[in-house]
Amino acid sequence: MRTHLLFSLAFIILFLQKSNAQLGFCNGNSGEPIFTETFGTGVQDGPPLPAGTTTYNYVNGGPLEPIDGNYTISSSTNFFDWFNTNDHTPNDINGKALIVNASFTPGEFFRRTIGGLCENTSYEFSSWMINLLPSSSCGGNGIPINVRFQIWDNTDTNLLATGDTGSIFSKSSATWEQYGLVFQTLSGQTSVILKMLNNGVGGCGNDLAIDDIVFKTCGDRISLADAANNTNIAICEENAPISVDLNATPDFSIYSTHAYQWQESIDGITWTDITGETNQTFVSPLISNTTSYRVKVAEDPINLSNVNCSAISDIFAVVIEEKPMPPVSLGNVSLCADVVGGVSVSIPNGTSANWYDAPVGGNLLQAGSPFYETSVSGTYYAEVVTELAGCISDSRTAVSIIYNDLPVLEDETLILCEGESLVLSADLSNASYAWNTSENTREITISLPGTYIVTVTDTNGCSASKAIEVSQIDIPVVDSVVSDHRDLTIVAQNTGDFEYSLDGFFYQDSPQFQNLLGGTYTAFVRVKNFCGTVRFPFVHLVIPRFFTPNGDGINDYFILEGIEVSGDFEISIFDRTSKLIAQSNRQDYSWNGTFNGRPLPASDYWYSIKIGDNLFKGHFALKR
Repeated sequence: MRTHLLFSLAFIILFLQKSNAQLGFCNGNSGEPIFTETFGTGVQDGPPLPAGTTTYNYVNGGPLEPIDGNYTISSSTNFFDWFNTNDHTPNDINGKALIVNASFTPGEFFRRTIGGLCENTSYEFSSWMINLLPSSSCGGNGIPINVRFQIWDNTDTNLLATGDTGSIFSKSSATWEQYGLVFQTLSGQTSVILKMLNNGVGGCGNDLAIDDIVFKTCGDRISLADAANNTNIAICEENAPISVDLNATPDFSIYSTHAYQWQESIDGITWTDITGETNQTFVSPLISNTTSYRVKVAEDPINLSNVNCSAISDIFAVVIEEKPMPPVSLGNVSLCADVVGGVSVSIPNGTSANWYDAPVGGNLLQAGSPFYETSVSGTYYAEVVTELAGCISDSRTAVSIIYNDLPVLEDETLILCEGESLVLSADLSNASYAWNTSENTREITISLPGTYIVTVTDTNGCSASKAIEVSQIDIPVVDSVVSDHRDLTIVAQNTGDFEYSLDGFFYQDSPQFQNLLGGTYTAFVRVKNFCGTVRFPFVHLVIPRFFTPNGDGINDYFILEGIEVSGDFEISIFDRTSKLIAQSNRQDYSWNGTFNGRPLPASDYWYSIKIGDNLFKGHFALKR
């Protein structure tokens, strides 16, 4: 019965240990690494792990590939169809990793004894691991890796902690992942055994690499703060020196008692114990230069001298910042009014810039940027402010910006007379020009209608464009001039806003002119108030509508007006029966109403007048 009780008690203890020690990382503060395994560097594979470290077979990865149940130590993972990736150790050159092709049989494949530990002390084990098989391999059904980490006491009989990674499936890219395990040494125990076991099976997959195995202490989370509950402070040098009153606050997650040793550093790398400062609180001497503080913590004072047995708190930094130099101007700015820009300065890293409208005092325009955007011409002033302590430069730097007006241009609408040319002007002088006709002069001459665009760039480099719409007006085309007795009408072939003249000086809207003597004239026609004049010479032939040959000296003869300039002329006069009764080609011909010397009776008579190629026919009345 007693034996059964002891066995049950041991089983319960072992079960609780296994249940409470799953994968995870230290939640408190850690110390410096006690043990680190990076597997070395170099292009040559190996050397093999020491005897007793693994049950797997070593192969030199140069000529041989690690098949199932084999391993190699190499800077290359370029085997089979695996990812070819670098090791994990930061800043390694040709860094190596432990490369494992898991056996067909689950079980242990790595063990290592870790010494130099302290009894009754908590530690964190961690390691980086990668699944080397791409997700596209094995038809997308590769066997996942699955590793169990175990920490045993140095007798290999007491399991202190264990945890499984679970199935880590293939990915599309090489991805290193970190796993951790927290454990506590037993009384009188200064070394432990790390074991790694393969939980998976052999076959297509279950291929992994391991790197950067680290052991370090795991202590309470220990925060540092000053009396104002600051965890860091930064001041300007003109406010130095100062002293800080610090307090270390553990969270009791690991330690039940606490021993302290305060340390200081001027570079954050090399730390020195502060003699006599072993309390939970610490009051610094006057500080004139940047200094950092931290405290080593252990459960027993004797462990403070052993880095393997103590934890290190957070760091409290006292930063003393120098007054920054004023910013450096990046140059005054000249821009055109159609863009929005700003002014800029150059400032050191770790600082920002504030902008003002005056060299001293003034209004704060913008804070926190070396660039100030503005659409208003003027001079602006920047000062440098450090980001940590807010130290301000002694002076401000002036930077100016000018917005130049764009060239002032106005679009135009112009008229082009058919057959004529027109001069277009960009209007602005002392500039450069770019027409959409590819010309680059201030003025261009055009003879076709259309839209003409010119871009004008002034001496400030500012540009504007104007459009000139040119419409064509057709010039008049005179078809003929029709005489109607003493009246005439100028007939045009086309239509438009025409005006008419017979002397070239006085124009009228109507094409009709009245009560004119017969003779030679010139018709003047133009587009009203615009296009050039068209000239059309003509003969205005006035044929009497009646005459009265009664011997009273008034209208006694049938006389034509306007034929005196005609070289080719002939007139024929007929009675009602079409009998020719008079005919002549004399330009001064006149008929007195007789035939063969005898007066003809009052009646209508017909005429046929040929002037050149023109033939005029009609009738007139003879009245007695």
